[in-house]
Amino acid sequence: MAEVEIHTGHGHPDDSFGRRVGVAVGIIGIILAVVTIASHRAHTAAVIVRTEANDQWAFYQAKKLREHLVEVGSSLASALASDPSRVQGLVEKFGKDHDRYAHDADDIQKEAQAKENETLHQERRALWLDMGEGFLELGLVLSSLYFLSKRRFFPTFGGIAAVIGVAFGIAGFLA
Repeated sequence: MAEVEIHTGHGHPDDSFGRRVGVAVGIIGIILAVVTIASHRAHTAAVIVRTEANDQWAFYQAKKLREHLVEVGSSLASALASDPSRVQGLVEKFGKDHDRYAHDADDIQKEAQAKENETLHQERRALWLDMGEGFLELGLVLSSLYFLSKRRFFPTFGGIAAVIGVAFGIAGFLA
C-alpha cells in the first residue's frame, strides 16, 4: 500500500496578534451597531419632536388669529352700533373670548418652545452619536487593514479611532 500524507495545517502560521485584532474588530463592530442604532433613533426622535413643535406653532397661530378676530369684531360692533347698549353683551363676550384666546395662546407658545428645545436636544444627541459612528467605522476599517497588510500600526490607529468613537458615543448617550 502506498503511504498517504495527511496535512492538518492550513499552511498559515499561528498569528496570535491577528486573533486579538479579529476579536477587537468584532467588538468594535458590536459597539458600532449599538451607536448606529442609537444615532438613527435620535434622528427619528428629533424629526418627531420637530413635527410636534410645528403643530404647536400652527395651533398658536390659530389662537392668535381668533384673538385678533374677536378684537376686530368687538371694535366693529362698538363702532357700527347706533345704540352702544344694544351690543354691550356682544362686546363683553368678545372681550372674554379675547382673554381666553390670549391665555390659551400663551400656554401653547410655552409648549411649542419646550418642543423646540427638545428638538435641539435630540439634534445634539444625534450629532454626538453620528461622530461616534464615524470614528468607530474608521477604527473598524483601519483595524481590518491589518489582515491585508500585516502591519501592526493599522490596528493601533484603528484602536485610537475606536476609543474616540466610543467617547463620542457615550457623550451622545449622556447628552
